[in-house]
Amino acid sequence: MRKLWQAIRAVFFYTGLVVLVLLMSLSVCLVGFFPFRYRQLCLTFGNKLIMAWLRITCGVRVKVMGLENIPDKACVVLSNHQSTWETFFLQHLFVPASVILKRELLWIPFFGWGLYAMRAIAIKRSKPAGAIRQVLKQGKQRLSKGIKVIIFPEGTRVRGSEVGTFMTSGAALAKAAEVPILPVRHNAGQCWPAGSWLKTPGTISIVIGPTIAIDNHNPRELTELAKQWIASAL
Repeated sequence: MRKLWQAIRAVFFYTGLVVLVLLMSLSVCLVGFFPFRYRQLCLTFGNKLIMAWLRITCGVRVKVMGLENIPDKACVVLSNHQSTWETFFLQHLFVPASVILKRELLWIPFFGWGLYAMRAIAIKRSKPAGAIRQVLKQGKQRLSKGIKVIIFPEGTRVRGSEVGTFMTSGAALAKAAEVPILPVRHNAGQCWPAGSWLKTPGTISIVIGPTIAIDNHNPRELTELAKQWIASAL
């Protein structure tokens, strides 16, 4: 019966999710002429509604720790990657922000429109060298305008409590742009597991760490510092 109830709740959630994504995508047409910062505020309000709908339908709550560590200026956010949840939540939490994601997501009708409007940096994972150059070029452009850049250095969703192998592109971007790194750890996979459409009631905890200064460290060392903090945060 528990699985059946979870399935019913998930159906309600995804029905509402589709409606909200459609409304967010249509709103792109209405706010497309706004400056980026205000346009993203409007669109990420939809992400806030999605989180509220997730709580109502599936009993998934969110606890955020370390809000005082978020800098007012641009930075590179490095987060572990367990779920689809963080793709929605982090854009709202760190607005204005641009997310590094795979280009194929832009092809999804309506959903991809919203990602494009929020100036996501869409890369081809099949071409790593080109992807790194794109992250450095477009990432520096975003950061120079005060926009935070969110990167999942594991590159793909990792199940369980362990963290995967970290790529150094995020730290390389922070070093090139001369901005700090903001490490983030969460356990969203416990409530919104990868590869499953069912949602488990509970509380997603997200911890925002102190910024990591880029001085006197190369990208590999910075990546290791961020990984160590993320691995021990929860």
